[in-house]
Amino acid sequence: MSMIFMLQRMVKTTGMLVAAYTLTITTAYAQVTMPAEPANNNGPDLVTTATRHPVFGQNLFTGFRQAQFKGFNPEYRLAIGDKITLQMWGAYEVAVDLAIDAQGNVFIPQVGPVQLQGVANKDLNTVIEKKVRSVYQNNVNLYASLNAAEPVKLFVTGFVQSPGLYGGFASDSVLAFLAKAGGIRSESGSYLNVELKRNGKTRAHFNLYDFLLTGSITQVQLHDGDTLVVNARQSTAMFSGLVENPVQVEFDGSRILLEDALEMVGPMPSATHVRIARNQTAKRNVEYLPLSQARGIYLEDGDEVSVVADKMPGTISVSVEGEHGGQAVYILPYGSTIKDLMSRIQATPRSNLAAMQLFREEVAARQKAMLEVSLQQLEQSALSARSKSVGEAQLRKSDAEAILQFVQRARQVQPRGQVLLGQSSARMEVMLKDQDRIVIPNNTVLVQVHGEVMFPNAMVFSEGKTIADYVNSAGGYSQKADQSRVLVLHTDGTITRIEYKDGWLSGGRLAKYDVKPGDEILVMPQIDDKTMQYTSDIMEVVYQVAMSAAVVLKL
Repeated sequence: MSMIFMLQRMVKTTGMLVAAYTLTITTAYAQVTMPAEPANNNGPDLVTTATRHPVFGQNLFTGFRQAQFKGFNPEYRLAIGDKITLQMWGAYEVAVDLAIDAQGNVFIPQVGPVQLQGVANKDLNTVIEKKVRSVYQNNVNLYASLNAAEPVKLFVTGFVQSPGLYGGFASDSVLAFLAKAGGIRSESGSYLNVELKRNGKTRAHFNLYDFLLTGSITQVQLHDGDTLVVNARQSTAMFSGLVENPVQVEFDGSRILLEDALEMVGPMPSATHVRIARNQTAKRNVEYLPLSQARGIYLEDGDEVSVVADKMPGTISVSVEGEHGGQAVYILPYGSTIKDLMSRIQATPRSNLAAMQLFREEVAARQKAMLEVSLQQLEQSALSARSKSVGEAQLRKSDAEAILQFVQRARQVQPRGQVLLGQSSARMEVMLKDQDRIVIPNNTVLVQVHGEVMFPNAMVFSEGKTIADYVNSAGGYSQKADQSRVLVLHTDGTITRIEYKDGWLSGGRLAKYDVKPGDEILVMPQIDDKTMQYTSDIMEVVYQVAMSAAVVLKL
């Protein structure tokens, strides 16, 4: 973690000099974004910035950056400067590399010149053999191959990353030259309208979507001095949601069929509906329809398409763990309650059904989000600390380092997402959701002690023992323990928060009757409020972590 501590002296001009010091801490990760206040405005929205989205095909040139085309297709036409390797054996033997000269010929010793300019690569052997047979009719065999194409230089311009003059070979693909120029600028360049110009006239057009989708691309022999132009991007539509490629799709003309665009982005099998936001007029209109009715629907420039799954719930999956004799996963109709599930679970004599626990993913996500808000507030407070002297500023620096390390560890905690059922009479009527997890504890006689104790351990429950007795059995409090703050986690998921005041509980009774078989005692850490600011904020985070994850986080 990189930190910069700056002490800025501020002098008040009110007749006497008063020194004040401001501690500013810069970190690589400590950027707190506070949510904006919701606007109570039913009028038009003024949009002044554009969100950049990936474009279909923008990763095309990643693999071409270091690639160089050295192969030759059969239709390649030989040009001046190309080199061939000729081998002859039999009555006359020769092995030589020949270059096509300015007249378009190669000169073969004992045979003479052979015109090769414009000859297709696949016909190279036939043309040379015909010339050799005019001199050596028998007992001479030959083999000729193209080993180096004519070097060329092309101008690459338009909407590319680095326009300029680039070298290559006449047999290279236009993709190689586009890659040398850094590829097409995805935010403004067209993948559908790339032109090859020669002597001011368009020689060929290239649609790179054809290459991406079908593997086909126009093969053109390049000439020295040709110009490759990437024109401006045409119409686009944005796709998001349940698609394999959440990107902008470019299309020529004013519109494209929705079904054709969906073929490019690939809807996921779970997708059922599309939501289309139309942005061409002064009012933003939205359409919503099933994918089965997408045929014949046109998209226009600027449309935003979100592919979603709009399904009525049918059945849910609930896993059951712990002490029971049934299966691990139950499939239930949507709307089933804990009571419905319990009628199918085979309990054992060791099952403690009264302490049944429910864990839910959305609750864990909510707990994680609430913890993150507290961590951001604590982090922001530490990073904006102010001091009145150099000595106090150095102390705040030490506090800030410790707090930032604490925040980093706290962010690694994963809440359990427990729904506290307790002993409420309505707990059996709680409706289950898909991916819920039910845990049935056993009838244990153990009490666990964690947190700031010398030897965290599990021990046998003994009637009449107090919290202090169990802590002493675990070796006593550690040096960093806060003996006035203890959490007791009961087997049914409920939590008792105990705070001592002058040796008495905040509720006025000792902790003697708060411990039951299966309970977990968590001893909280002590925060030195004399040397460290934000003690209450830190303790709030410590309690949040302990209650949501059953973990005592130390500072």
